[in-house]
Amino acid sequence: MQQTEKTSNLGVYEKEMSEAAAGEADGSVNLVFPELNIENSELHNSSKLLKAEFELSLRKKFAFARKKAFATFVSSKEVTPTNNKSTHWECCGQTFQEPVYIHKHVARAHEKEILPHTEAILRFLESREKEEKQQASTGRPGEQNGAGGTTGQENDGSHLLPDTSHINFDQLDKEPGEVLLYYCYCEIEDTHSVCAWQRALCQLLRLTGKVRISNEGINGTVGGSKTATGLYIEAMLSHPLFKAMCKEDFKSSDGGSYCFPELRVGVYKEIVPMGVDPDKLSYKLAGIHLEPDDFHKEVEKFLSEDSLALKDTILLDCRNFYESKIGQFKNCLAPDIRKFSYFPDYVDTNLELFKGKKVLMYCTGGIRCERGSAYLLSKKICKEVYQLKGGIHKYLEQFPDGFYRGKLFVFDERYTIASNNDVISECRYCCTPWDQYRLCTTQNCCQLVLSCSQCREKGHTACCTVCQEKGQRLTDNGVPAPVVGKEECECTDTRLRVPLDTL
Repeated sequence: MQQTEKTSNLGVYEKEMSEAAAGEADGSVNLVFPELNIENSELHNSSKLLKAEFELSLRKKFAFARKKAFATFVSSKEVTPTNNKSTHWECCGQTFQEPVYIHKHVARAHEKEILPHTEAILRFLESREKEEKQQASTGRPGEQNGAGGTTGQENDGSHLLPDTSHINFDQLDKEPGEVLLYYCYCEIEDTHSVCAWQRALCQLLRLTGKVRISNEGINGTVGGSKTATGLYIEAMLSHPLFKAMCKEDFKSSDGGSYCFPELRVGVYKEIVPMGVDPDKLSYKLAGIHLEPDDFHKEVEKFLSEDSLALKDTILLDCRNFYESKIGQFKNCLAPDIRKFSYFPDYVDTNLELFKGKKVLMYCTGGIRCERGSAYLLSKKICKEVYQLKGGIHKYLEQFPDGFYRGKLFVFDERYTIASNNDVISECRYCCTPWDQYRLCTTQNCCQLVLSCSQCREKGHTACCTVCQEKGQRLTDNGVPAPVVGKEECECTDTRLRVPLDTL
């Protein structure tokens, strides 16, 4: 059997793509072989329904999007033999030697697969239109090049969307799912193009979650079927901006699209909100990365009976207090802060703690340590600063029964994932061992509360006594009273924003 290789070159279709773009105004669909249009089919009605979802400006581009989706599908079936014989196409177990035959086959057998790809391209173009309008309204000059520095036809980003011709989208929701957590620090000039591409990619694959993009890189957590997340990883690794990434940079856990209420993709100043301008404090100044096995050895040394090592080293948790409360490394320093944006102030307030010390830092997936270690190093007081590569997530993959005990907090509707059965936290009402978070039930309060099943049955579902009392105050018709002004909560109002710590 001859060895073949796929090629993504659109070749003979470039001319047709230009013609399709030029003919957008009348909304017509002009295939290479016009007799292959299926005007009276059920799929044609689906196309009309899809067009109706978009504003007029996008409906005019439907022909271009469908043409591009059709050409991309055909191109994905193109193979070039290594023995210099003519190019051919392979699809559905058949071999097609001439373009006319593969076009006829695709038009008759795969229109259903082309439709979602058409929608993805339209969503991408819709995102670009919104970003351009936002740029115009804020006075920012529009970028001329695409995400990878390309121009012309490639600037629509559709060539970076994966081939989904083999996917039965109706079956995706029935497959096992997972959640991906990742980040990549890199230089992104055209953040809005990358944002539009990410939104179209996630919508095409039916992923939900959160993706932050900035000039310093990308940070995301998305959930969906394993088929979809696998394609997402492939698309990320094939993007020229993220060529430094590898499959191991994506941390996975059991879950799915249900773990997130929606898809949120946006452009921000920082990909992790520490509140320090990346232009003034670069991720490139981060500490030394330690693989999980090396970090494990360092923690083992730290936890040994060597009193000198204990005095010389700080095991620093860079997360928020509600994260470290339910899971942490033994003998760590866990700052009692509510947001990572408080971390710089915490360091400034507690500089004496770190003077001359060797610091071992860790967080959920590694990204907060990148900026946190850079900030700590900028103070020039530590002897050494190390950080756990891949965070607790990667550590637990290798050492599920290691030195990290308790649950790992995650920022989705699961709240926690577990690798061991230890419970290190307790119910705030009765002090029973408990580590399952729920949102405070008081209107407009976003605090998390540890309340065991028995206490919840008794109505103890608020994060503090102030919220508990407000939750009990009802109007005459039984509806919770509306909140006037700023919501008060002693969980935050009486808590020191930045505590002064001792070892």
